[in-house]
Amino acid sequence: MLPSVSRRVTNFCPIIGCAFKFAATLSLNLHSASTIVSEEKMGGIEEKITRVLFCGQQFVDSYRYTKEYLSEHPYIQVDDVPLSDIPNVIGNYHMCIPRMMRIDSDIISRAKQMKLILQFGVGLEAGVNADAATEHGIKVARIPADGTGNAASCAEMAIYLMLGLLRKQKEMEISIKLKKLGEPAGGTLFGKTVFILGLGNIGCELAKRLRPFDVKILATKRSWTSSHVDRVGDLVDEKGSHDDIYKYAGMADIVVCCLNMNHETAGVINHSFIQSMKKGGYLVNVARGGLLDYDAVAQSLKSGHLGGLGIDVAWTEPFDPNDPILQLPNVLITPHVAGVTEHSYRSMAKVVGNAALQLHNGSKITGIQYVN
Repeated sequence: MLPSVSRRVTNFCPIIGCAFKFAATLSLNLHSASTIVSEEKMGGIEEKITRVLFCGQQFVDSYRYTKEYLSEHPYIQVDDVPLSDIPNVIGNYHMCIPRMMRIDSDIISRAKQMKLILQFGVGLEAGVNADAATEHGIKVARIPADGTGNAASCAEMAIYLMLGLLRKQKEMEISIKLKKLGEPAGGTLFGKTVFILGLGNIGCELAKRLRPFDVKILATKRSWTSSHVDRVGDLVDEKGSHDDIYKYAGMADIVVCCLNMNHETAGVINHSFIQSMKKGGYLVNVARGGLLDYDAVAQSLKSGHLGGLGIDVAWTEPFDPNDPILQLPNVLITPHVAGVTEHSYRSMAKVVGNAALQLHNGSKITGIQYVN
């Protein structure tokens, strides 16, 4: 392990100074715990380094945009580290972005300097043990979807998947290969009934964007407050509670799942739910893969009761490209990119960057939602 060295070297003798400069340059170009810089001397004053850890190397732009946003703040160090190395290095970091990594009690017990676990987005259900974090004095938080463009981006993806199913995207690709023109005949959103299952931030943004398509919109929410009813206004034609989900499923041509994932909603779209849908209805999921029961979906697609499936999230991720479901002509999948747009990711990178700066300065952290 290389010793921690100062980034700037004062006037030692030339040989020693050169040696230190070389070691410092090497240290700054590596992304591992063994080369973490602990402090920087600036004009004789020691400047503490706040270290931000991005877990894993999926969703690469979350790391890239955050590092770019903080590029003029050398006292904030941002690293992305392979998942297998996290247990060995997490003790050197003050702030953690879990992305798709499960942060369990064992990992948290190693995070001796950690102050904040902040998800790059809304979803923490991949597994951050908030109770263990609380016991170790670590705050856990997410970035709300409504202020960054994330909800709008997910809503647009839902419409993309709906249109892809209606216009038979896979069949069109086959027609291109076979040099066939004028087929297949697709469907339109015009005149359809759409059931938004879970009218949160994404659901509201979806309702706004569906209105110009001249559709009927049904929506359910576990509880409706007066402020939420006012916010929704006339965007939704019929509002219901969780008790109405089977009834609305039977009325809809398209069901779009926008629910949060928790112990109550896991597997909510099961055999009974799908059988309550219209025969030939479409199912779209831009929330979390675990909301859908895999066997129920697979059986309903094979039987023809379910007319098509469009998903941006899967039961396991990355999803097996050879899975039998993906071989069906009426299934569309995208690689968990509903919220991955430059606008939303730069907005969230700004939130993460500001949180790191506020943590460094010891000031109140804004723009995030704590869960513990």
